[in-house]
Amino acid sequence: MRLFRRDHHALGPEAVRLHAAFEIALTVCDFLAAVLFVIGSVMFLSGDWERAGTYLFIIGSLLFAVSPALKVWREVKLARMGDLETLAKRDER
Repeated sequence: MRLFRRDHHALGPEAVRLHAAFEIALTVCDFLAAVLFVIGSVMFLSGDWERAGTYLFIIGSLLFAVSPALKVWREVKLARMGDLETLAKRDER
């Protein structure tokens, strides 16, 4: 099984549930990152709130970094659910 393929349905209902769970986690992560960036931007306008706004930027940046890591983790888990012999042969090339 290739990584980042779209036909997870061929792997069965467990793969579909796993894919859906990761999609929810990715959406929540991206949404929280965006909200923290917006709030941080507003807080950055005031000198009194600048430090707190900086922390929100940092947390938002970390959340944006978590998203691609979650995608790779999801794809590796889905790949392990598929045809391992094909993956092993591809690695030998």
